[in-house]
Amino acid sequence: MKALKTLALIVIAALLLVGCAPAATPCPECPPTPECPPTGPVTDLGGREVRIAVENAYPPFNFIDEETGEAVGWDYDVGRAICEKLNCKPVFVEAAWEGLFEAMAAGEYDVAFDGITLTLARSMKVDYGDPYIEYGQVILVRADDNRPELADEESFVASNLNVATQIGTTNEIAAIKLVGEDRVVSFDTYDMPVVALMAGDVDSVIIDEVAAIGFMRENPGKLKIAFSVTSGELLAFVYPPLSDLVEPFNWAMQELFADGTMDEICQKWLLRPCSPSE
Repeated sequence: MKALKTLALIVIAALLLVGCAPAATPCPECPPTPECPPTGPVTDLGGREVRIAVENAYPPFNFIDEETGEAVGWDYDVGRAICEKLNCKPVFVEAAWEGLFEAMAAGEYDVAFDGITLTLARSMKVDYGDPYIEYGQVILVRADDNRPELADEESFVASNLNVATQIGTTNEIAAIKLVGEDRVVSFDTYDMPVVALMAGDVDSVIIDEVAAIGFMRENPGKLKIAFSVTSGELLAFVYPPLSDLVEPFNWAMQELFADGTMDEICQKWLLRPCSPSE
């Protein structure tokens, strides 16, 4: 019995000593090394080249200026601004939409801009950065087309008019859902449905609102928006899986929002960006 009492007193004393002991001094952070990388996003890429995929057919994000032959748009301005923040060199590479996600998954490009909608299915193949623009899809028609079938969504769905789109896009998915596959005319590149519309070869185009504004700006007096189809969709940059550029680019985008650079670029290209807090 004495042995048990003695053991109990020892345990209690030990607990009291632990409870009264001063807090342990935290271990100092180790210096940044390959074995112990620094915490937080890397903000200096040391002049690294970053291959940015664009289609050059998606105004106002990326397109070829007909007067100068120069590739321009929101993507180019933002890509350069990001690399100014991160000390990197943007290398814009024209890439076809078809097979883009497979190419990104294989690491053929470092990042894809090109106004890419964030979807669950795509996120299974690639990594996304933070969203930067919220938008909806609209029906685009010729400016002089006043047919009653184009007055609103209900009239359009009840008609037999066709709708053009780009193959493999969320626009195509929305078009099929809206009117059925038989009334959808799909093209390989993003600009071809609009070219066909202006030529009178198709009745309408389903398109991202931001892109519709871009095409209307490039073709004044020739196009108009008939009605909206969707809302609340998000655009984000796409990266190969486990890319080390996601956090630096997210950080740089936040910096562009904070210092007003993003507002200037968006005003230039008539875009409304997401708030960085959204």
